[in-house]
Amino acid sequence: MPEFTTLVSGLSFTECPRWRDGRLHVSDFYTHRVFAFAMDGTAETIAHVPQQPSGLGFLPDGRLLIVSMRDRKILRRETDGSLVTHADVSALAPGFLNDMLVDRDGRAWVGNFGFDLMGGAPARTTVLICVEPDGAANVVADELGFPNGMVLTADVRTLIVAETTMNRLTAFNVSAGSLSNRRTWAAFGDPPAATNADEALGQSAVVPDGICLDAEGHVWVADAAHRRLVRVAERGRIVEELKTNGLGAFACMLGGDDGRTLFACVAPTFHEAQASANHQAAILIAKVKVPHAGLP
Repeated sequence: MPEFTTLVSGLSFTECPRWRDGRLHVSDFYTHRVFAFAMDGTAETIAHVPQQPSGLGFLPDGRLLIVSMRDRKILRRETDGSLVTHADVSALAPGFLNDMLVDRDGRAWVGNFGFDLMGGAPARTTVLICVEPDGAANVVADELGFPNGMVLTADVRTLIVAETTMNRLTAFNVSAGSLSNRRTWAAFGDPPAATNADEALGQSAVVPDGICLDAEGHVWVADAAHRRLVRVAERGRIVEELKTNGLGAFACMLGGDDGRTLFACVAPTFHEAQASANHQAAILIAKVKVPHAGLP
């Protein structure tokens, strides 16, 4: 059984890890920075996003797209390091933006909270947004419970979405910028009955946050409420579990030179007041047998 070690610590709250060009790119919410970490822990700040960075993804030409959460924009990092607005989806997203997947054609699939999580508002379903390479955006799915981490299978035919407040992963067929054939890919029990977010998460056997895909078609899931990563087969069977040293697990990614390094974004809490005041988040690493596949 692999065990985690710490790559880097002292962060505020990290999300949306992406492996590219020998480094792990990750957003740190409450320092408003996007970092790139080498495997020796060396850090470079590659962007500062005042409205809080989250989802990350790369366009075909290598430029980085960054979710700007609070103003509900997608920013693009130009080759000179400057940030410009790639898309403004504030008219489409009812909640703060969150995770994002950018496909090989440069389309960005973007989730959002759907309700005021930090303010204690009742949980509501929300939409998934597709941003085309030219910045045009439209809603491609609705009635999703906090659409969060996403993966696109290696054949680019299936998009799997973590529904954080629904105890499940949901799949769609993908054709260009449209989705069809919505179905449950993995259910861990019934959707929670509570509308209070903390109660709903407590009623879920798995609280899927960030996810990534491996070459055997299993999905690694950061289980935000149970301090672990789980490797899940279609229909919901858990085939492997890795505990995250007593810390909440909020995102994961397979990377490294051979695709077998599992990165986990962990923290004691996701609540803004505590996480922003006490920088106790970390990125853990473990070696696994089955390498990365698909996107991101």
